[in-house]
Amino acid sequence: MPNTVKKTTSRVLMTSAELRRVLARLAHEIAERNGDSSGVVLIGIQRRGPYLAQRLGQALEALWGHAVPIGTLDVGMHRDDLDRRLAPEIFTTHIPFDVNQKTVVLVDDVLFSGRTTRAALDSLNDFGRPQRVQLAVLIDRGHRELPIQPDFVGREVDTTKSERIEVRLREESGEDLVSLEVL
Repeated sequence: MPNTVKKTTSRVLMTSAELRRVLARLAHEIAERNGDSSGVVLIGIQRRGPYLAQRLGQALEALWGHAVPIGTLDVGMHRDDLDRRLAPEIFTTHIPFDVNQKTVVLVDDVLFSGRTTRAALDSLNDFGRPQRVQLAVLIDRGHRELPIQPDFVGREVDTTKSERIEVRLREESGEDLVSLEVL
């Protein structure tokens, strides 16, 4: 009996130029929704969220004329599936500012079930009580299991549960590319 190998097909969803345009639009949307720019901070959810938060922060600085505080948040120990993992992958959490009474914009690459966002909200509680929390995602692929909706969306992509969104960013892989992987 021949050994069958599953083939993966890929479809490009966002090129480098498209990603730049989407991030510029997201920065404008964040600026429009938040009149008091002095109270806005960005926190990137590990792993790719911090890179996106850095880029959004640069765009917002150009719009607002001042630097936007940026932090990183690991949610590994707040996930609700810890009992199903051998060992959680732990990344750096670095929030060098007070989140109390701030508008925290959580930044993530892909929104799927909502469980990572729920874990981020739980983790954020360890650092204080923001006035407001907003969610900015590069891709919203649907299939929510929790009542979580993003405030800012780069692109909505209809997917099946067996498909996967692959986000490659130049800071990690040397290129910017978002693709849909069909398994």
